[in-house]
Amino acid sequence: MGQLIGRWIRGATLAPLALLTAGIAYAQEDDVAARLAALEEAVSGSASAYVDNSYLFLIGGLIVMFMAAGFCMLEAGLVRSKNAAMQATKNVTLFAVAGLMFWVVGYNMAYPAETTLMGLLGKTPGPWSGGDLSVESDGGYAPASDWFFQMVFVATAASIVSGTVAERIKIWPFLIFTAVLTAFIYPIVASWEWGGGYLDSEWGFSDFAGSTLVHSTGGWAALTGAIIIGARKGKYSGGHVNPMPGSNIPLAALGTFILWFGWFGFNGASQLAAGTAADINSVAQIFANTNMAAVGGVLAAMVTTAILYKGKLDATMIFNGAIGGLVSITAEPLAPSMGLSVLIGAVGGVLVVVSVPLLDKFKIDDVVGAIPAHLVCGIWGTMIVPLSNGDASYLGQLVGVALTGVFVVVASSVIWLALKFTLGVRPSEEDEEMGLDRAEIGLEAYPEFSNR
Repeated sequence: MGQLIGRWIRGATLAPLALLTAGIAYAQEDDVAARLAALEEAVSGSASAYVDNSYLFLIGGLIVMFMAAGFCMLEAGLVRSKNAAMQATKNVTLFAVAGLMFWVVGYNMAYPAETTLMGLLGKTPGPWSGGDLSVESDGGYAPASDWFFQMVFVATAASIVSGTVAERIKIWPFLIFTAVLTAFIYPIVASWEWGGGYLDSEWGFSDFAGSTLVHSTGGWAALTGAIIIGARKGKYSGGHVNPMPGSNIPLAALGTFILWFGWFGFNGASQLAAGTAADINSVAQIFANTNMAAVGGVLAAMVTTAILYKGKLDATMIFNGAIGGLVSITAEPLAPSMGLSVLIGAVGGVLVVVSVPLLDKFKIDDVVGAIPAHLVCGIWGTMIVPLSNGDASYLGQLVGVALTGVFVVVASSVIWLALKFTLGVRPSEEDEEMGLDRAEIGLEAYPEFSNR
């Protein structure tokens, strides 16, 4: 009995202490929650957000730069062995040319301080001068981080042209065209939307990461070049299409995977901010949707080729199905559901497969299938944006697609024709037959297979 009374006494004594302890813990939890909320609010516009935004640009830019390796491997694998070194050389040099020209004039053309002609042309020519390193910029990110991220985009447009006109163009005319494309043609188109120009201000055009501004621009330039330069010798003869298989399909598969990887930086970093929880959630959703669009593109291309070719699968079509799906989702990778992303990518995969024979019907020789994957799917991806993004309109999207096509075709035609009638763009028939590795580069990619 005495023990029971003792326990009651101890319990009565400790109860206030327990209540006090619980109250302190609860108050601490409230205090921690309040402090975390205050901290998140404080850092949203502070140095922390500035650093996070800048890292998004820098890391995204590094990932997109790796796409240059993807294009290089894809193209080197899909050309014949006698032209593989030429493609590798073109891809390395075009990246350097793009970087130089985007600094000299391109960036200020794409993002001008002011515009003229209803926003069709920027009024800020000359080299990009860099930013103030001592302060945080008004844009919420390090100025050079944005320049770097935008620069790697322009090289993508040039790589599209490289693959299409492969195996029958001399390297110096190609690099001259690349210089004009990256200094003027692409930046002017980009300025219409991302630089606050005509399409953005007048039509509410929406292109999140560049289905039209990057991929269709490169695709229109490639299509124009393929028509003006003409097909490879022997591609269309005897009234039918003569296949010219690539030299290294595993290498092309590697290039496809690198491009797939690079697209996470391409689309994800186009959120342009990572300083808040909402921004990071958006980046994560963009990653997921981008991946699922590629999934849809691959599977749809595989099924379509099996149907069209009596059960046989075409590896190159499947590779380009992935790229077509990725291009298709690039205009709006945030708003769609994951299911809709698969569907958008799947349509892109089908478009790739059916566009290739259509080009052959018109005797347009696209060596790597870049026109179907980048131009056709770029148009599709841009036009389907209003389905998931209520701020865009089908009319505004159509105007953006059409204006881009007309401008790039006209500008590219002028440059291609000028090169054709001055320097000449094609090697001699003898050099083309021998292969551009020996004729232009002086170094063969596969010496033991040089006659193939």
